[in-house]
Amino acid sequence: MNTAKPTFAPTARTPWYRILYVQVLLAVALGIVVGWRYPDFGKSLKPLGDAFIQLVKMMIAPIIFCTVVHGIASMKDMKKLGRVGIKTLFYFEVVSTLALIIGLVVVNWLQPGVGFNIDPATLDPEVAKSYAKRAESQTMTAFFLNIIPATLFSAFVTGDLLQVLLVSGLTAFAITGLAEQHRHSVLNVIERGSEIFFGVMRIVVQLAPVGAFGAMAFTIGSYGLGALGKLFALIAGFYATAAVFVFVVLGGIAAACGFSIVRFLAFIKEELLLVLGTSSSETALPGMIQKMRRLGCSNSTVGLVIPTGYSFNLDGTNIYMTMAAVFLAQATNTPLDLREQVTLLLVAMVSSKGSSGVTGAGFVTLAATLAVVPTVPIASLALLVGIDRFMSECRAITNLIGNGVATVAISRWEGEVTPETLRKNLEPPGDATVSAP
Repeated sequence: MNTAKPTFAPTARTPWYRILYVQVLLAVALGIVVGWRYPDFGKSLKPLGDAFIQLVKMMIAPIIFCTVVHGIASMKDMKKLGRVGIKTLFYFEVVSTLALIIGLVVVNWLQPGVGFNIDPATLDPEVAKSYAKRAESQTMTAFFLNIIPATLFSAFVTGDLLQVLLVSGLTAFAITGLAEQHRHSVLNVIERGSEIFFGVMRIVVQLAPVGAFGAMAFTIGSYGLGALGKLFALIAGFYATAAVFVFVVLGGIAAACGFSIVRFLAFIKEELLLVLGTSSSETALPGMIQKMRRLGCSNSTVGLVIPTGYSFNLDGTNIYMTMAAVFLAQATNTPLDLREQVTLLLVAMVSSKGSSGVTGAGFVTLAATLAVVPTVPIASLALLVGIDRFMSECRAITNLIGNGVATVAISRWEGEVTPETLRKNLEPPGDATVSAP
């Protein structure tokens, strides 16, 4: 499958001020200054960030559909599909569980909530009520039923990634049952459609600096730098834990696959900065699909691992959930014994699978996880509302990196790409323009 030109393709001759990721970085910095100096004006800029995210989300469903359908339907060996699927789910479960365990160990070691001595009776229960109510629907039965859309096209209307994946998978398998000539014709149509959708995304992503500026100005204007005050220990601990996970765990996986995690982060820096500005990993999804193809991963592997990872491989969200849950218990002087913490871990292993890359989803999943530990007052969620936006950025970035490394790892496991190819493709571009294969 031919891919469209990458969303970001600066050359050595491109002036620095025209490079999109530089523009995004400057926009984030400007948004922080505006939100800090003119908070009311910063709050009024929220529609800029919301509009950009909505534009990106508008294109997610059709891009995922084309990517998954073409990736699966173009497979001539159906045994490979099953093999890659099993390897992917196994990888996701092992790494996600490791993220949960690391978060649990670190929060018990740092104990950032000890000494807060928060009386749950003094907290406003209305603040957490809406999240708790949304979390009530996060049962296993509701989760699986929600995967099935009301109609074939409603998945594209709601933008639910799991529903889109289901429709895409069924469509792909239906195409594989067609005669060779007809199957080839349908795949050509899907390929042309993919080029159109990626073309629209290239146009939309040019607005990334505007969206990042508005989103950051609103965040700082609404919560202020003071929102980091007493809760700085939790924020710092979470960011440090995420960094350790990326460089040690994911870095170890990368080294085993024959490439450097530092080079990989430099390779996807545009997507990382986009996530930093918008606080949503979905905004970088199309770019990640193209970048993984440029590394040498096959269309079928990319089409299966990247979209699935957005619901089943959320390493940053997993770390956040265990750390935040135990932090709230510490802050409210609620003792959690080993059995309760293990229960929390097991429930988080399931509830995290229903989360997605959308801002705030991790907060709702946290409410669902806390519901199984009634000793921790649900009203304590109010302590995290003011800083959730800052936590969301780190969650989204860690999720993004985790899915990228997972794609390369599965591709290496399948023998699709060699360490030499990875190292070559990860080298910084020289004078030549970077282009898609």
